[in-house]
Amino acid sequence: MKVLITGATGLVGRAIVAALHERGLSVNYLTTSKNKLVKQHNYTGYYWNPAEGIIDLEAFKGVTHIINLAGATIAKRWTASYKETVLQSRLNSLRTLQKGLETIDADQIQGLVAASAIGIYPNSLTNLYEERHKSIDTSFLGEVVAAWEQQIDALSSFNFALAKVRIGLVLSSQEGALPKMAQPIKNYVGAAFGTGQQWQSWIHIQDLAQLFLFVLDNKLEGTFNGVAPNPVTNSKLTKELAKVLQKPLWLPNIPQKVMELVLGEMAYLLFASQRVSSKRIEKKGFSFTYNNVCQALEQIYGGVGCEESTETASYESRFS
Repeated sequence: MKVLITGATGLVGRAIVAALHERGLSVNYLTTSKNKLVKQHNYTGYYWNPAEGIIDLEAFKGVTHIINLAGATIAKRWTASYKETVLQSRLNSLRTLQKGLETIDADQIQGLVAASAIGIYPNSLTNLYEERHKSIDTSFLGEVVAAWEQQIDALSSFNFALAKVRIGLVLSSQEGALPKMAQPIKNYVGAAFGTGQQWQSWIHIQDLAQLFLFVLDNKLEGTFNGVAPNPVTNSKLTKELAKVLQKPLWLPNIPQKVMELVLGEMAYLLFASQRVSSKRIEKKGFSFTYNNVCQALEQIYGGVGCEESTETASYESRFS
């Protein structure tokens, strides 16, 4: 197996590259920055410019599997121009990848796994979302993910296994949402958002990397939720993070209106609620190393004192 990855230098991409290298596998990657081009015996970079449809076809040499993670971060103020950047970065990456595949002999490719997001599911405090759910969230993020997945589905014309992984809140100390949550807590000004009852469907970065490889290894097709088995509320996640960091929480919850003044429309990310099921990937045989959030946070921050919540136990007993 030799894997071509787009978005390899991002948080999830780096974790997947590390997991592949642990198995002794070689990685080619595509980057829009010529300064990030590296050539090693098991890690080689190639230039592409999705906005202009440019791709170095040498990137496909010897490749048997592809992982697509490319797309501009959503964790930046949602101005009208940046919203267009978020959308087009995802669509153009897939279109350029498709253009490359149509140019080469794509019969060498056995499988392609593309990132998506659980933001496609409607905001709800009560629903449990499985992959077969058809309704789409009416937010900007919901619209983006729907268009993103439609573009992924255009690759179904090729003769390889095609899968989508809808990623939830990725827990890592390096980047992403967790360090942003941890910093105020470390500074004694942490608090939950809104009612704190909004569901957060999370996954440890190491489990997410292994999940992508599991989908490739088993030539799985279709859509899979990239979330751990036990989602928690924002209030619970905040409290358990504070316990692991050994910091007190004393401030009241932060109202949505306040965060909207600070972040604008992007504040929606903090208050949207999606309780998402991991049952489909588990039924295929995937086993999570980090099943509860306490276990995950302790591994990430090396803390103690976090206990599995009754909330988690209730979730398992009700939906298992």
